[in-house]
Amino acid sequence: MDKTPSNGRSALGLPLPVTRALRKLGHDIRDARRRRRIPVAVAAERASISKTTLLKVERGDPGVLAGTYATVLFVLGLLDKLSDVADPGRDTVGLQLEEEQLPQRIRRSRPKPTGDR
Repeated sequence: MDKTPSNGRSALGLPLPVTRALRKLGHDIRDARRRRRIPVAVAAERASISKTTLLKVERGDPGVLAGTYATVLFVLGLLDKLSDVADPGRDTVGLQLEEEQLPQRIRRSRPKPTGDR
């Protein structure tokens, strides 16, 4: 079903890892809804979206707005997980790059002359 050209991008031009991550997110959302025994119609109503849109979310459709994914996660009580996705404290690459930029030595700055001569 995923028509992936030889350059590793999906039919919509998304990198394959992005497509896979969205698909996994959608399946995880579906599983969470089912574990909570919430019917599609009820979940869609609570999220103020159509059943068709909810089913697209559960398939990991990249055409669905990020806000819709967030709303469905809110309905399922999982929104707190989303707020930690790009948490700077968990960004190991960013922290390593930042650490590399730290100065080797820190010198005291000299007081600026006041200009009274």
